[in-house]
Amino acid sequence: MSTNRILLIDIDSTIKNLALYKVAKYWEDKKYEVIWDYPLAKNSVEFIYVSCVFTKNKDKCREWEGIAEIGGTGYDIKRTLPEEIEAVKPRINLGFTTRGCIRKCEFCVVPEKEGKIHAVGDLLDLWDGQTSDVVVLDNNILALPDHFRMVCKQARDNGIRVDFNQGLDHRLLDKDTVNELRSIRHVEYRFAFDHPSYHKTVSKAIGLLQDGGIKRCSWYVLVGFDTTIEEDLERLMYLRSMNQNAYVQRYETCYNKPEYISMARWANQHHLFQALTWEQFKIKEQAYKQKRANV
Repeated sequence: MSTNRILLIDIDSTIKNLALYKVAKYWEDKKYEVIWDYPLAKNSVEFIYVSCVFTKNKDKCREWEGIAEIGGTGYDIKRTLPEEIEAVKPRINLGFTTRGCIRKCEFCVVPEKEGKIHAVGDLLDLWDGQTSDVVVLDNNILALPDHFRMVCKQARDNGIRVDFNQGLDHRLLDKDTVNELRSIRHVEYRFAFDHPSYHKTVSKAIGLLQDGGIKRCSWYVLVGFDTTIEEDLERLMYLRSMNQNAYVQRYETCYNKPEYISMARWANQHHLFQALTWEQFKIKEQAYKQKRANV
């Protein structure tokens, strides 16, 4: 086994894996060579780190047990990086300025994993100083208003375009917050419409945003958790009627059900969502399937 080499295995991240980038920088600063996602190197490195984000992929970690440090929400939500590695700031234009959340949604592990909302840095801790885009992964940055305003000021002062990737809490919007959001360069803002009981607060939020000049946002819509498909479709059709975009998030119990797959194909392709009603989409989808079947 070679010294001064480490192996990093990213089981399933769809974006840069922040934890592994922290590990990488920590060991690079110690003059170690970092090898990414090359399992054949497992017998020729000193340390191995494996990250698994999604529970459905936990079995893929079995081959690394006993020979690697394994973490990630999909493997063990209570396992954390050592303090000296967690403190590393790799500046990859992606990361957290806060951790935790004030909400306790049944389907979310954030409160259990990260605890109460607290600041862990600022926008410049994530930025490489050159790239114009920064992805902020905070779960509820609006719950710390002063911190949020500071992040917005840093974005304005440095011309950074911000992507609040995990979404913003629509229940915490007010006129001042909307003015801050409008004042910065940004990727389309995302919010969540997780349950039909939020209809009034979602309607109020859309009104605040549109009155403030932010005409269209994207809304995460959790489906199949504790709602019927009729309730899920009602939320989508309401958002469409309000000229909003949607992104269907299928809960694991309905993830592979055909009707929910179709729903996601419709809503998650924004050009289709805006151009076609649900009924029109189903007709076109059926015609396409029939054409494929006849080939």
